[in-house]
Amino acid sequence: MGILNVTPDSFSDGGAFRSVEEAVARGLEMEAEGAAILDVGGESSRPGSLPVSADEEMRRVIPVIRGLAAKTKSVISVDTTKSAVAVAAVAAGARIVNDTSALADDPEMAAAVRSSGAAVVLMHRRGSTATMQESPHYDDLFDELLAELSERIAAAEGAGIDPERILVDPGIGFGKRLCDNLALHRHLDRLRGLGRPIVFGPSRKSFIGTLTGAPPADRAFGTAAAVTVAVLRGAHVVRVHDVKEMREVVEVAYAIRGEAPW
Repeated sequence: MGILNVTPDSFSDGGAFRSVEEAVARGLEMEAEGAAILDVGGESSRPGSLPVSADEEMRRVIPVIRGLAAKTKSVISVDTTKSAVAVAAVAAGARIVNDTSALADDPEMAAAVRSSGAAVVLMHRRGSTATMQESPHYDDLFDELLAELSERIAAAEGAGIDPERILVDPGIGFGKRLCDNLALHRHLDRLRGLGRPIVFGPSRKSFIGTLTGAPPADRAFGTAAAVTVAVLRGAHVVRVHDVKEMREVVEVAYAIRGEAPW
């Protein structure tokens, strides 16, 4: 899954694409580099970020999704917590709704996903994006994470979403301490007990900077290490900025597992 942020303030690539044409070109470039999914986001979810209106988010993402849908064979995902944005994005050509709140922020989101026919990524997050890193704490990280993701899966299914359309994401960096982020790598295979495909997004995250001292744009090697472990521990989808490089990482990691990646 290639990350395509059309935001002015995302932690790594905010403001990188000054026009719809540039964003679409980058999406097509990621497809050529090996991205099976293109994840388009119009609102930063970095720690401490503030929300934008649904109208502004749609202004940013819908022309890009529409432009990509006309040219790409990759699956398009929209990274949003707002039902209005999800509905418009699916109408424009998106087939996955990647919701960092696991359908919790917007009470209309579950119904929007159900009626759209899109797949959904339910991500684990503690608190809002503005507050999630202020003082995260877990008595037992995986017991709590599995219980909370199970509750969100049940809520999605209860709203009528087909279980076969649900993916889960443990939310690395979202209400997690360094020790929690590292534990997510070591024990990622425990999420397989949920019975749903696992999405994992370590790309350029702050825990890599904490460990290496590298700024976001220089965290490709740290990301490669995280992606390798994630694949070996059973991740089905890795969400990354550096698609060409991480495609090679995935191919080698799958070979080590003794499996073909695609």
